[in-house]
Amino acid sequence: MSVFKAFINPVQLTNTARSAQRGFTLLELLVVMVIIGLLAGYVGPKYFAQIGKSEVKTARAQINALGKALDTYRLDVGHYPSTENGLAALTTQPNNEPKWQGPYLQKDAPKDPWDNPYHYQMPGTHGQSGDYDLWSLGNDNASGGKDIAADIVSWQ
Repeated sequence: MSVFKAFINPVQLTNTARSAQRGFTLLELLVVMVIIGLLAGYVGPKYFAQIGKSEVKTARAQINALGKALDTYRLDVGHYPSTENGLAALTTQPNNEPKWQGPYLQKDAPKDPWDNPYHYQMPGTHGQSGDYDLWSLGNDNASGGKDIAADIVSWQ
């Protein structure tokens, strides 16, 4: 009789295999989905807020780079470009500027991160006497605003 005890009952093997292949219940799946939804609700807004901040940082960096190019233009020519010539004077020689030694930018002046042109005014009303004003209106393309809708300016 001890010889028969060494064999495994085929019915027991089938039940054991079935319990090993058992999947998740509907309740377990719903709990996991609720947890994932809560995490997405918490992390999502923080992630998208960072995207807006990176656009503002990009606009500040571009304004800074354009300011350096404008300063180089002023060193060569003796004054900043007029409002009429604008930022195009950094890549194309104005007709009335024989001292121009540019181009001061490799490409045309970039648009801001929201695909709007930068605004340029000479003489400026916010900077020091004789300086220019250079600004972007932010993601709402309107004056003023707060946070990522705020204007990004060269005079602050």
